[in-house]
Order: sequence, then C-alpha cells, then structure tokens
Amino acid sequence: MISPASHEFELTDREFDRLRVLVREHTGISLSDGKRELVYGRLARRLRRLKLTSFAEYCALVEGRPAEETQELINAITTNLTHFFRENYHFEQLATEVLPQLERERSSTRRMRLWSAGCSTGEEAYSMAIVMREALAHLLGWDIKLLATDIDSKVVATAAAGIYGADRLSSVGAERVRRWFPPVAGRPDSSAASDELKSLITFRQLNLFGPWPMKGPFDVIFCRNVVIYFDRDTQRTLFDRMADLQEPGGWLFIGHSENLFNVTQRYRLVGRTVYRRVE
Repeated sequence: MISPASHEFELTDREFDRLRVLVREHTGISLSDGKRELVYGRLARRLRRLKLTSFAEYCALVEGRPAEETQELINAITTNLTHFFRENYHFEQLATEVLPQLERERSSTRRMRLWSAGCSTGEEAYSMAIVMREALAHLLGWDIKLLATDIDSKVVATAAAGIYGADRLSSVGAERVRRWFPPVAGRPDSSAASDELKSLITFRQLNLFGPWPMKGPFDVIFCRNVVIYFDRDTQRTLFDRMADLQEPGGWLFIGHSENLFNVTQRYRLVGRTVYRRVE
C-alpha cells in the first residue's frame, strides 16, 4: 500500500483495486500495478479540491454514479501526450498517397470523411486538417469533414478553442504557422487555428468504450497511441467496431508502438503502422 508517511493520503490495495475497476468499467483502460503512483498523483489533487480525507471517500463518491465526478475521474486518469505532426510519416502518406487516391475514388460522390479518434488537445486533428486543406484545395464544392473525438471533456474544449503557444507550434514550420495559425489579439505568444481549418473539424467528447452515435463510413481513421491502454479483448472489440464503420479499402493509422497482430483479421498491413480494411 502507499505509505501515509510519504503521502498525504493513504491508498490501500483495496482502494486501488476499486479505482481500477471503476476506470475499466467506464473507459476500457486497464491500469497495471505500475500505474499506482500515477493514479495517486492525479487523484490526490482531486481529493484536495473536494475536501475529502481519504481515497475510500472518493471511491464511494464515484461509485454513487454522479456523472460529473465520473467524468472528472476519466479526465484525471487519461494521458494526453501529443504534438503537431507527431509521427510525421503518417501525414506524409496521407498527403501523397491516401488523399489523392480518395480524390479519384470519390469523384462521383464528392464526399470524404476522416476521424481522429483520441484527438487529445487537437494537435493531431489540426495537423490532418492542414494536410487536407493543402492537398485538396482544388476540390471546390466537395463535402469533406473531419471528426475529432476524445474521452476527456477538458481536452476536447481546448482542442475546439484551437489556441496554442509558440512552443506548441514549433513542429509546424514557420510558413504553415503564418498560413494556418494567425496571432491572437492581445496575446503575443499565442496563435489560433484559422477559421478555414476549424470549418473542416467537428470536435466531440466520445468514450470509445461506450455507444458511438456516428454512422460512417469513414475513409480514414487515425487511432494512434490509444489502444496501448486497453487489453487485447478490448482492442479486438474496438477495431471490429471501427471496421464496421469503414468500407473495404478504408485506411487505418495506429501508433508507432502498436500493431494488429492477433487482434483482428479485418485489416491488412500496407505501411508503417498503416492498415487497410479488407473485404
């Protein structure tokens, strides 16, 4: 157990197991024993804010099912490490291969749909939108949309606002920053995503472990560095649900440390952590 001599609150084995069950029930995320200090650090702040004296009180609060506190638990536990054009080879393939192919294949419907599943604070979605605007600027009158979702309601709000400091934009490139992120009035070190980028994207809070209101089909899905937190059975269910929202040939991009080996037969590997939906 976490020692009260070194921590403000005691986190017993029983309470840690209760929290793991709650997180798994609501998110599908499996917390290993190695995540115990992370759980303590993130939730101790919540205990202080709520003026609680123990993790037992907090567990009882969440188990009482108040929706607001369940979302606060989810927001505290989920990890939101990201940056613009992370794993840039995916965006290069999107620009040079995927979007030109979709342009040819969708010439009759003039429709494209992309999804950033696990968009965090928006960097991935805006990176996708930049590539889409640059590669598809000549497609006037097409119906092209990007859905960006995350389980954490706070990061979705940050993403929708689209305001970033200069340090966050360092991987974008000066010319792209000038083109797509005009400065924010009165905030000399901040820039905001342009209306042209924002008009492509719909940001929504979505728990991948819960119901999905969208119907698809999605031509491209980015689900990167998300499923590493799920066990194999949950991964299988997730990718089967994604396959149901794609037609044969649909593109799936996953994280550099992830793979679909022994997870699903519904996608085939076609590139560096890039897959396509099979027949």
